[in-house]
Amino acid sequence: MSEEFSIVTVAAGARSLRSLEYGETFHPVVGPMAEARGLHVGQSRLAERSRAAKGRFVVWDVGLGAGANAIAVIEALYSRRDVVELHSFDCTLAPLRFARAHAEQLGYFNAWLALVDTLLATGSAQAGAIRWHLHLGDFREPTAAAPAPHAILYDPYSPKSNPGMWTLEHFTKLRARAGEECILTSYSRSTAVRVTLALAGFYVGRGAATGEKDETMLAATRRELLEHPLGEEWLGRVQRSTRGGPLREGQESGPITAEEFTTLQKMLAPDSAS
Repeated sequence: MSEEFSIVTVAAGARSLRSLEYGETFHPVVGPMAEARGLHVGQSRLAERSRAAKGRFVVWDVGLGAGANAIAVIEALYSRRDVVELHSFDCTLAPLRFARAHAEQLGYFNAWLALVDTLLATGSAQAGAIRWHLHLGDFREPTAAAPAPHAILYDPYSPKSNPGMWTLEHFTKLRARAGEECILTSYSRSTAVRVTLALAGFYVGRGAATGEKDETMLAATRRELLEHPLGEEWLGRVQRSTRGGPLREGQESGPITAEEFTTLQKMLAPDSAS
């Protein structure tokens, strides 16, 4: 375990994990909880939308990693009256186990250590309104165990390190599984990733800045859920880009084709169906 990850101090002074295998730091610059609360919980408007939802509210935590995003959801929705189902997906528990072993250094587990221990031991845990479920395996393989989500916190390793999680084929399946009122949040600001999500059937918009990134990304199943949907200026950038085409399994990214661009234009048109 000690050979897979290390504890690092990011620019904001917070402690986080770094994957030695992939050379990627979890929640860089601002730290785990600042990014989890701002990029994912805040931009998804989880507290507001969960209060307005009738019955259970479902959150998919894609890329459980060291648990910061899940903990931020639990903090935000713990006192909700109706049930919140938090479904965390990952192919390994190694980063969470490493984080648990270094909980005192990381600091963000705080009052939730017993909850994390229960999840690790049994695959599920409950605290307040939260029912937390673990799904261990390849997220690209459909599972009937998780109901359609209202929010997807999309935080796997980058397209360079984990290309299969960012393809058109995968996002098309994910769109089919999403709920009617779903917002997906991601740290990515890549033109190719945004194009891929749009061609998969998501409406795509600009997200707030985090760390060294001047903006992030939101995607949604309805345009009205986005505060800053992408428009004509961005389409021009896509058309000029040498890597504006969608990400596909086993293929290098290249320019967008004329057919794909026409589809993208229709998807982004203000009067398109939502």
